Amino acid sequence: MLAGLPAHADTAAVLPFSNPEAALSATQANLDWIGESIAEAVRDALSSHNVVTLERDDVKEGFRRLNLREHTALTDASVLKLGETIDAEQVIYGAFEFSPAPPTPAATTGTGSRGSLKITARILDRRHLRQSPEFVETGAIEDLATLEAHLAWRALVLLALKLAPPESDFRTLRAPIRLDAEENYIRGLMASTPEQKERYFAQSARLDAHFSHPNFALGRLHYDAKEYRQAAEWLGKVDSDSVHYREASFLLGLSLFRSGDYAGAEKAFQVIVETVPLPEVYNNLGAAQSRRGAPQAVDSFRKALDGDPNDPLYHFNLGYALLRKGDFNGAVDRFRAVLDRQPEDQTATTLLGRSLKKQTIKTGDAGTADARLQGLERLKTNYDERAYWQLKAMLEPAQP
Repeated sequence: MLAGLPAHADTAAVLPFSNPEAALSATQANLDWIGESIAEAVRDALSSHNVVTLERDDVKEGFRRLNLREHTALTDASVLKLGETIDAEQVIYGAFEFSPAPPTPAATTGTGSRGSLKITARILDRRHLRQSPEFVETGAIEDLATLEAHLAWRALVLLALKLAPPESDFRTLRAPIRLDAEENYIRGLMASTPEQKERYFAQSARLDAHFSHPNFALGRLHYDAKEYRQAAEWLGKVDSDSVHYREASFLLGLSLFRSGDYAGAEKAFQVIVETVPLPEVYNNLGAAQSRRGAPQAVDSFRKALDGDPNDPLYHFNLGYALLRKGDFNGAVDRFRAVLDRQPEDQTATTLLGRSLKKQTIKTGDAGTADARLQGLERLKTNYDERAYWQLKAMLEPAQP
């Protein structure tokens, strides 16, 4: 058993693994995707077992702020400073070495391995200023997914022993996927333009239909481009056991809502609140229910407001639902709460006036005053469940 580090609600960051041989040849430099793949696999495993883990973009921002180059070996001092910059108490980092297979006779080409990998890793505990022992994985490049999964399991044991499955189950941390599908997906993450990203992600999805990551990535690309029907098509393919499943469901709900499929949006948001009762998800669930005329909308909006009583958007949506229901006094309170926080909100001012006059909103013909007050529910577009898991971890008994 590996010597353990203290397990608590600290935030973990996984750095891209460096390739010491990259400076020696263009062939080695073209293998940076392996270092990204290792980091992504470890990040996925930690996140899926409720270790609060920073996203890849957060880590990249830390490198940018410190003017550090990614995919190069860092000094211990740089790792410590990077952890401080991105506010991560635990930093997982390391390196890999790729050894190409020796040339084989033409008659046997394609029957052997392309080469071997050696992956080394450490965990820096910034809170206690100490490092874990180095741990190593070796094997054929074709077994990259297996090597990554076992490395991720060992990191999980060091960080949070009680959250780790038995070693015999380490393969379940990440389902086996084709190496070329993984390479294309990671190259898509590293690409600099949306067009390049889409090309790599689409190729990855074609190569391995069981690999959910490129489906999520393509869905997010189309969502960002406001191509909601295409986004929904890709996001709907993300498997329920994927680490991205809840975020994919959130974006799927938004995409379906904006495509006019309110029943589908309601179902997508409902999936999330059953596991992670975030106020932004309850709010969007209420918006989908409100568009369908479902009475449950008021209750969903109340839960959103209970989760964050200071957000004017939640006050607005609850007030809007109460006004449509004919609860004028309740609506007045909510719209006044909105205007206390955002005095310039003209829509809230209009709806407060109607509430004071006890004028509900009727379904009218296009162009009428009431018709212009239809469909005013406001959505939340940012999804971040890290704070929820961090608070949950802090409230749970500490591990011995």
